[in-house]
Amino acid sequence: MKTTGALLREQKAPFEVTELELREPGPDEVLVDIRASGVCASDAHTRTGRIPSPLPAVLGHEGSGVVLRTGANVTHVAPGDHVALSWMPSCDTCRHCRAGRPVLCTAAAPYLLAGTLLDGSTSLRHEGRAVHQYSFLSTFADAAVVPKNSAIKVDPSVPFEVAALIGCAVLTGYGAAVNRAGVTPGSTVLIFGAGGVGLSAIMGARVAGAAQIIVVDPAEHKRAEALGFGATHTLSSDDDVVARVAELSDGFGADFTIDGVGAPGILDTAFRATVKGGTIVCVGMPAPGAQSSITGPALVRDEKIVTGSLYGSSVPQRDVPMIAELYRQGRLPLDRLITQRYRLEQINEAFDDLEAGRLNRGVIVFDSVRADDSRSTNDTHLQGGTHA
Repeated sequence: MKTTGALLREQKAPFEVTELELREPGPDEVLVDIRASGVCASDAHTRTGRIPSPLPAVLGHEGSGVVLRTGANVTHVAPGDHVALSWMPSCDTCRHCRAGRPVLCTAAAPYLLAGTLLDGSTSLRHEGRAVHQYSFLSTFADAAVVPKNSAIKVDPSVPFEVAALIGCAVLTGYGAAVNRAGVTPGSTVLIFGAGGVGLSAIMGARVAGAAQIIVVDPAEHKRAEALGFGATHTLSSDDDVVARVAELSDGFGADFTIDGVGAPGILDTAFRATVKGGTIVCVGMPAPGAQSSITGPALVRDEKIVTGSLYGSSVPQRDVPMIAELYRQGRLPLDRLITQRYRLEQINEAFDDLEAGRLNRGVIVFDSVRADDSRSTNDTHLQGGTHA
């Protein structure tokens, strides 16, 4: 079948919106009509080469849509179901999956890095040449073939734009606070970065009952956004963060610290700003080859936990519907994450806005009607806030 997607031919090049060939789903795959796709920093880092990934490719890994067709072995979703997409499908059988840590799936990871689906193939072609997948999904196209475990059914009342964000940014930030850090009621939480992941971590910390949520970001408008999402205090990167956090926590420091940036020097600051026995969770992806250091004696004496969190240390099949339900209950204002909506033809403009720091989250919204797709009455269409 034909699909329209944003093809990235080489690093640092503009996206080319073009027609592509998309094969039918295999026995363990699902064909999804993509309705919305978030514009994520990981896509930007792949475009610049900071995150290595094979090219040419159709990027995008934060998507949602409607199931069109399913493979023979797919039973958990059916045509017409609304789904959020997970970029870590998991195999259900490796050591990590059996231990309840599917984001560490050893079977899926090699294919993710190779830019293929789980059988080693790619579903997309352009002018007779194979086009690589991105994180199994390639959601910068109006249709995608994805592994069956990547398609997670959500209530149709959840807007597609929100469902898309749950699939990456929200799950990453929320899960870092709730799943990995284990934020407790009455605690002090320190968060570096007020982008989509950082704002989602704020929401997670609020749901978990944190008494103080301190957010550090260099941009004044992002600090203002953080307050709107539930931060109790904000600091500039130019502040003496360690001293200010100590002042706000009776001299002790934060109980839980989340680094949503991954930039040089943040881990050292985060470690020093965290109370003895506290937990530091690293979420932002550093550049390849980046090295971090922590004072050795303090690492022993202070008994602080330093850990990473990939994809919110989540179980996507469990956590995505749960977060969607919290949104439906009004407990997570996820729609407020969306700064700007774009059509696919505006994708280069969206990445310019992302690079300039103008977005909490930008969303590509697809609203063309596919001939073989029976659209539901709950569709989310492009509305308000788009560029002219």
